[in-house]
Amino acid sequence: MREQIKLSQLRSLIAVAEEGNFSEAGLRLGISQSAVSHAIASLETEMGVVLFSRGRHGAHLTPVGERILHHARHMMASLEQMEREANLARGLRGGDLRIGVFRSVATHVLPELLARFRDRYPDVNVSIKEFHGDDGTEQALRKGLVDLGFICLPPAGEFECWELFRDEYVVLFPPKATVPQVLDWDIFSRFPLILPEENDYCSILIRQHFAQLHQSLRGDYHIKEDSTIVSMVMRGLGVTVMARLAAEPLPPDIQVRSLPVPLERVIRVAVLAEALHSPALYAFLDLLKTAKYPTNLAQSVDLIPQP
Repeated sequence: MREQIKLSQLRSLIAVAEEGNFSEAGLRLGISQSAVSHAIASLETEMGVVLFSRGRHGAHLTPVGERILHHARHMMASLEQMEREANLARGLRGGDLRIGVFRSVATHVLPELLARFRDRYPDVNVSIKEFHGDDGTEQALRKGLVDLGFICLPPAGEFECWELFRDEYVVLFPPKATVPQVLDWDIFSRFPLILPEENDYCSILIRQHFAQLHQSLRGDYHIKEDSTIVSMVMRGLGVTVMARLAAEPLPPDIQVRSLPVPLERVIRVAVLAEALHSPALYAFLDLLKTAKYPTNLAQSVDLIPQP
C-alpha cells in the first residue's frame, strides 16, 4: 500500500482538511474539484478507511482521517526540507522563491524589485500570492506556502521581521471641495467619510488614531476596494483617510492633505525564524537592503547575513 500512495493524494488530503471542502481545495491546488475528489477517493480505497465525512456543509475529517493527516503533514514537511536542501546545493542556478504580499505593495513596490531580481538571477522561479491582510500572509508563512511576506503589523515571535519603509496616511478631498492647506479636526464633520471595511487593518489603525486623540470618527460608507473609494471621492461623494501608497495612482485633480496629527503604517518584511532558508531568499533579502522605495521615509535595514 505504501508504494501506491502518491504525493498528489497527500496534497489533496491536506488541502481538503484545511479548506473544508473539495472545490476550495481544488482552487488552492490549481486543479479541478473532480481531480481532488478522485485523489481522495483513491486514497481511501488504497488505505481501506474513510478519511472524510461529506455533507452539505463541506468535508470533515473522520477520527482516523485526523490521525492520517498528522502523518501526511510530516511527510510533506520532510519532502519540502529535501527540496530546500537540494536548492541550497544548487545555489542560485535554480530553485524557488515564494512571496506573500498585499495589494498596494504588489502594485507599486514589488514589480521593480522582481525586475531587478530576475535580471540578476534569471533561473530562480518566483511566485507571488496576494493576501488582503497580514493574517493571511502570516498563516501562509507558518504553513510553508510562502518563503517571505510583506506585512504591516509586527508579527509574533516565531518570525524574523524588518522595517523597510513607512507609508503616510493622507486625507483625500474631491476636486471642487473648499479645504485649507492645513487641516484641523473639524473638517471631518463637514463631509461624508468613506472608510475601508471595519475589520480591515487600515480602518482599525485609523480608528485607533482618532480615538487616541479623543476625536470622533463616523464612517458613512465602508468600502473594500481602495480604487472604489478614490473614485467615490472624485465624484464628490465624500472624503477619505487612506495610506498614500494604497491611493496611488491618484487622479490629478484630487486634493491631498496631511492629517492634523500624522499617522503612518510601517511596511515590513517577515520570514519564519526557524525555517531553512534558500540562497534565493537570502539574495532577495539582500536586494531589499538597497532598494529605493516610493516614499522619502525609506530606510536601509540589516537583514539576515548570508550563511
